[in-house]
Amino acid sequence: MDAIEKSINDLIVLFNDYLWGYILIILLIFAGFYFTFFSKFLQFRLFGEMFKVIGEEAVEQSGKRGTNAFQAFSISIASRVGTGNLAGVALAVAIGGPGAVFWMWMIALIGMATAFIESTLAQVYKVPDRNGFRGGPAYYMERALGQRWMGVLFSILITVTFGLVFNAVQANTISGAVEKAFNISDWITGVVLVLLAAIIIFGGIKRIAVVSGTIVPIMATIYIVVALIVVIMNFSAVPEVFGLIFSEAFNSLNQLFGGAIGAALMQGIKRGLFSNEAGMGSAPNAAATAGVSHPAKQGLVQSLAVFFDTIVICSLTAFIIILYGDYSSNTEEGIQLTQSALSAQLGDWATIFLAVTIFLFAFSSVIGNYYYGESNIDFLKNNKTWRMVYRIAVLGMVLFGSLAKIDVVWNMADLFMALMAIVNLIAILLLSKIAFAILNDYTRQKKEGKDPTFHVDNFSWLKNVEWWGAQDKKK
Repeated sequence: MDAIEKSINDLIVLFNDYLWGYILIILLIFAGFYFTFFSKFLQFRLFGEMFKVIGEEAVEQSGKRGTNAFQAFSISIASRVGTGNLAGVALAVAIGGPGAVFWMWMIALIGMATAFIESTLAQVYKVPDRNGFRGGPAYYMERALGQRWMGVLFSILITVTFGLVFNAVQANTISGAVEKAFNISDWITGVVLVLLAAIIIFGGIKRIAVVSGTIVPIMATIYIVVALIVVIMNFSAVPEVFGLIFSEAFNSLNQLFGGAIGAALMQGIKRGLFSNEAGMGSAPNAAATAGVSHPAKQGLVQSLAVFFDTIVICSLTAFIIILYGDYSSNTEEGIQLTQSALSAQLGDWATIFLAVTIFLFAFSSVIGNYYYGESNIDFLKNNKTWRMVYRIAVLGMVLFGSLAKIDVVWNMADLFMALMAIVNLIAILLLSKIAFAILNDYTRQKKEGKDPTFHVDNFSWLKNVEWWGAQDKKK
């Protein structure tokens, strides 16, 4: 069995190396530059606007209110911000060196435009449901492209990847961190996680939004403060850190011109894409839940989420690792390297602090990932039985992940996520003109001094839109 498992794992790794090393990275970079150019660099010219719209309350229309902008932001951040920000960044720096951080920044900056496009489309084609709204790539694939098969394929991929496999991975990370810091049995941690997750996911999107909106700001603020303390303690070394990041980044670029892909370039791109999820098609499921007056508002909010995830949180983790100085020769990997780096700066208590932080980061990811799966289960077949089966499966995977060694499962998740991203990127490239038109409508109204609003009648060429005034015609 071990030999068969190893063979399967080796085959999956081979596919991952091809998909991530060539097809997906090229497609994501092309899409990022394409969306950036044709949106007239929206992530830079509308950066201040992102902070204005994130604080807006949900707008009630036809008895539906949805989540507010910040809650939708928190749901997407709950999924984006996880162990990758602490463990993945450490791995990127250990393998690719400080130069990997620069390429993470570059990918995040162009990814902000991609995030705007996919989340704006999710808002345009959202549909009302029992809790408010739902939507995402599957919905705009069916409604805008007229390709239900594509939506079904995407729904299956994201449900398996985020709803099941990623939740097992997050639970595994939590149990490992808790066992190391507190010497608590994996079984106990697993049962507690299942109970906590059950309370939240059986409460629906409103409870998920409230919990995410509470946990995410608290955990992010505490982690940012602690990381900033480390940076301030080593303030004199900050110029040297920036120097390392830029010099090694361009060494990698020189390698690229020489015909080889440098480790810093590859690791920065892969970990940056993995962390902020821009173009993956996951965050649009959260974006669709928001009750906003104009689709572009949630597009801007989700663009800001990419910035917050990578430019803020990932950068702080990277600074801690680089200041540690032992990242290249250290035998520890991932979260253990981050723990050692933080403990070296702040003392042994940092190990416990990071275990608690990992618990909050990863648990928020569990509930964020769960919702992405539920939204797509409803797309496939909207009934209580399917949702119940899915919820039980999620809880089962949480328990399984708490107990298991899941290298094969993690590699399978990478494979499913790559396939999911390819399907979504093809769709949003084909539909990008719709998002550009929505953006132009938003900026025009802003120039006129208005609080932008959207009505489908002003876009007569839009087909199969169920909300934005279309619902009133059915009455």
